[in-house]
Amino acid sequence: MSAELTAGAEVEQRAALLLQLRRAGVRNVAIMRAIERAPRLLFAPHRFRDLADRDMALPIDCGQSMPSAADLGRRIEALRVTPEHRVLEVGSGSGYAAAVLAQLAREVISLERYASLAAEASARLASAGVMNARVIHADGLEPPAELGAFERIILHVATRDTPAGLVERLALGGVLVFARVGQGQTRSIRLERTGEGVRETDLGPCRLPLAAAGLAARL
Repeated sequence: MSAELTAGAEVEQRAALLLQLRRAGVRNVAIMRAIERAPRLLFAPHRFRDLADRDMALPIDCGQSMPSAADLGRRIEALRVTPEHRVLEVGSGSGYAAAVLAQLAREVISLERYASLAAEASARLASAGVMNARVIHADGLEPPAELGAFERIILHVATRDTPAGLVERLALGGVLVFARVGQGQTRSIRLERTGEGVRETDLGPCRLPLAAAGLAARL
């Protein structure tokens, strides 16, 4: 296959992905452009690269997964990131979400409990030329205090309770998007820190794995 045909196929696949995003309810133009500028192909496992531009979650190492573009787009849309924000991401995975967030925010700090995933995500971000995102091997539910406060925090796993360690890292007026398990259902929550405390908005049901505390003993 010629380079011209390959490039043409990639353009068609990208256009189809953006159409899928619109059909899934993602309307924010900045987010759609960010997803377009962070090609999933660069972050997908080699064995699944032929599926990278399809709107589906892809398995990665350590039993984790790379989110579908639509699911990620909807959750980032709820976060309402703007260019002056520092963003904390919990669960680096392949590094794909950090690459998308980096197109929207001033700085992205991504925490990953698996050392191997953290190293691989960091390498992928560097290869993609993403300069304002950093991956740290750390317990995402208890972020290191020296990281300071963040205007936006996104958690890619579900918790049984509101993650107090993340709420503490929210700046006043900051927003945390996470998922909470309760009454047999996992629901996506948007939490805003206000001068009076916190205010929550239920964003509806979602599918995210339950969080594990601490650093992974292996991998």
